[in-house]
Amino acid sequence: MKKEQENNIRQYPNPPFHEPRQNPPASEDQMELKPDHGEDSYKGYNRMTNKCVVISGGDSGIGKAIAIAFAREGADVVISYLSDVEDEDAKDTAEWVRKAGREALLFKGDINDKAICQALIESTIKKFKKIDVLINNAAYQMGRETIDEISTEEWQLTFDTNVLAMFHLCQLSIPFMPKGSSIINTTSVNAYQPNPTLLPYAATKAAIQNYTANLNQMLIEQKKDIRVNAVAPGPVWTPLIPSTIIDYKDFGKDTALKRPGQPVEIAPIYVFLASNEASYIGGITIPATGGKIAY
Repeated sequence: MKKEQENNIRQYPNPPFHEPRQNPPASEDQMELKPDHGEDSYKGYNRMTNKCVVISGGDSGIGKAIAIAFAREGADVVISYLSDVEDEDAKDTAEWVRKAGREALLFKGDINDKAICQALIESTIKKFKKIDVLINNAAYQMGRETIDEISTEEWQLTFDTNVLAMFHLCQLSIPFMPKGSSIINTTSVNAYQPNPTLLPYAATKAAIQNYTANLNQMLIEQKKDIRVNAVAPGPVWTPLIPSTIIDYKDFGKDTALKRPGQPVEIAPIYVFLASNEASYIGGITIPATGGKIAY
């Protein structure tokens, strides 16, 4: 088989990594080993023409890859992100959306605050009149070796960012979501195989998985025709890694592929779950774990 025809599953960077550590919230702009978001590879097929997609944590990492993918599928994209540190990442993501011929709306603010969630949804409706896809992707994590190192404030921050903000965004978005819309939540392989150094984060990801299945059932019973699903990434190379993982030198080495995933390898799952091809799929979680068994 010619080299250009070979499957690319082993062509991404492998550990050990020597990426400089960052302080959270981290920035892709400051990374030496840049993640692949599909800038040069993702090709759209008009699956999301004229849809409006809201992505929390859309400035970098998996969120950025999702934004690029949906834009190339024909969607306008709302990119929600936290702070000034991420301005350059968010602007770059928006530029990729616009290069795809779609509109991008940047929204900066801490979605731990329900009022900020309200402002995000109001800004979206003012510009796009509807929400076809809500992707709850923003997350907080911090590596700790013992339970004594985890403060009450850090535990609360993790649940507020990963679970409470998701609840508020769903609650506020559903009234503006037409029949056939989709909510997609980002859980994690940690819902199945929790990393002991990510205790609060892993607990939130298990909660997200349960919430996804439960909300889907609720919306079915209410005849809303809004499907709710989740994606469970394994280790993925993003700015979170050099800012929150205690020892990221061997990050991803414990997968079958012996490497972390790239954001571009995760984004197509979100596109699929939001598309008409997934019309019979609801309340499930799709793992993308580099060959790690998720159960």
